[in-house]
Amino acid sequence: MPGMVVFGRRWGIASDDLVFPGAFELFIRIIWWIGTLILYTIHKGRFDCPGGAVLNIYLVGLLVILAAIILSQCAIVYVSAQGTITNPGPRRFIPVLVCVRFLLYLPEIVWACLGAMWVSGDSKGCDLAEVGAVIGAVVASWIILFFTGVGVLVVFDPLGSQRRSAALYEPGTSDMQSSDSARSLAVRVWESRLRLLCCYLPQDDSHRTAFSGIAQLVSGFFSDTDLVGSDIAAGLSLLHQEQDKVEQCRDPDEVVPHSPSSPIREDLQTELERAAHCMQFAAAAYGWPLYVYSNPLTGVFKLSGDCCRSRSAEYDIVGGDHLGCHFTSILLSTGLQYRDFIHISFHNQIYEIPFFVALDHKKEAVLVAVRGTLSLKDVLTDLSADCENLPIEGVTGDCYAHKGITQAANYIYKKLINDGILNQAFTIAPEYRLVITGHSLGAGAATVLAILLRSAFPTLQCYAFSPPGGLLSKALADYSREFVVSVVLGKDLVPRLSIPNMEDLKRRILKMVSNCNKPKYQILLRGCWYEVFGGEPDNFPTELENRQDEPSHVTHLPLYPPGRILHITEEGSRRRSCFSPVRYRAEWSNETAFSSILISPRMLGDHMPDVVLGALQRLTQERPFSLCPSSLSNSHLNVI
Repeated sequence: MPGMVVFGRRWGIASDDLVFPGAFELFIRIIWWIGTLILYTIHKGRFDCPGGAVLNIYLVGLLVILAAIILSQCAIVYVSAQGTITNPGPRRFIPVLVCVRFLLYLPEIVWACLGAMWVSGDSKGCDLAEVGAVIGAVVASWIILFFTGVGVLVVFDPLGSQRRSAALYEPGTSDMQSSDSARSLAVRVWESRLRLLCCYLPQDDSHRTAFSGIAQLVSGFFSDTDLVGSDIAAGLSLLHQEQDKVEQCRDPDEVVPHSPSSPIREDLQTELERAAHCMQFAAAAYGWPLYVYSNPLTGVFKLSGDCCRSRSAEYDIVGGDHLGCHFTSILLSTGLQYRDFIHISFHNQIYEIPFFVALDHKKEAVLVAVRGTLSLKDVLTDLSADCENLPIEGVTGDCYAHKGITQAANYIYKKLINDGILNQAFTIAPEYRLVITGHSLGAGAATVLAILLRSAFPTLQCYAFSPPGGLLSKALADYSREFVVSVVLGKDLVPRLSIPNMEDLKRRILKMVSNCNKPKYQILLRGCWYEVFGGEPDNFPTELENRQDEPSHVTHLPLYPPGRILHITEEGSRRRSCFSPVRYRAEWSNETAFSSILISPRMLGDHMPDVVLGALQRLTQERPFSLCPSSLSNSHLNVI
């Protein structure tokens, strides 16, 4: 589990992570050695070309170097496969073997240069097969060296210097000072990574503040663990199988016909029909990328006719749609006319996300649709996950919400009110009611926007599709049940995503890898087989059975998903055939069903807006879908 210490520093790779890359290189090297041996055996004694003597020395030396590399790789693979994730004792010689292996790169580089010199100068008159073999060997050597260098950069840990760590904990330095110094160093490293990743964004105050907040959040999350990436992958694989095993033993949940957390106003079918209608607008807000993705064969052709027609002078279109493709895709997705749109904004910065306001004559509503995450700026808004106060008149208890989403909602609120956009809409249709919708980040912003506008528009409704789980305080989440309906599909990750849930996931991963007595390579191989081909979950020590025995230490304010929650799940067996029809069921749920992150191949796929829209349409139209999306559980999983 700890990062491997080699050359006086800690690396972002563990001593048991060398099995797969070592075995792959070993396979390449053995084939290479056999090919070189065959070439040398066939041409032995016939190196009579001008550079034949050098060629003979080169091939013999290459065989020796490859044999030494093969032996070292065999030792590395064998030793790396020993022990378990949390028991690195049997792998204590790995650092020495890695040093030996790196020393063997020196003669390989020299021999690659020798081969290149022979090909360029002394190969005239030699057999073409000999020349081709040497060229192949030289190219292969440099390719392996290049990818080795890339791998070193990937696993390089900027915080891994042993000298720096010793300085932080030198005598005379208190534990608190050492901890603060290490934490500030980690924050600076993560800030640098974010700046490098977002180098094309303007480095203004808002971005610097976002980078600092995100860096503190991420560095704090990893500060108390010594996990490498493969440890997390192995823990997720174990946890997925464990959750499936617990799920198979659980009795089916009772279907609740009406929302358990607010007065019954509409039956389930009516609410689903309204949700399916609003989801068209929430998906349309993504513009042409989602339209082309959802219509891969016809999307480009349908958009091409109107894309270059400028409407900025005719309609209130702001920023980011110079060719008109976004607007055209919205028209095609919603079925509205040009005249139905009041305001369309494609302006996108951190804490400032696109939205549009339109008249929905079919439902007699002024509809505000907010776009979800589609850019790196939106990701920064998502990751600004600190809490921000959101005082609302008439709501008792602590009122706070996700910082980035709250600022994005405040941006839209100011546009709607200060610029008179809503006033213009209700001047045209005074009898219409206000409906706000969005997906993902847009769902969170739509919810907070609805909370801000509720006092001025008491009849407003909000439909939030796949909203973030870490969005509202308990008081605001309870308040939002009166006018917000959240729709969650299957094992979608985002409605279960919050800082406390991530801390809980980290704790469970640590316990899973600690309890498992298998080598990491076996866990990963079994996990890949299970994800692709299914089968019965592996039988290993159960982590979830004793979860309640350990008290959780809450270090972050809890945040909850908004409103009443409609949970859509797939009916039928968890592993079904590709061509069997898909049917969904919908039932009311509550925030406790989303208090734990579920590991599944569908945890990201179920979040996609086109998938959510398809599930809602099949529910309301009662038509099974006959293609083959990945399997899903058949219950709404009130996870312990």
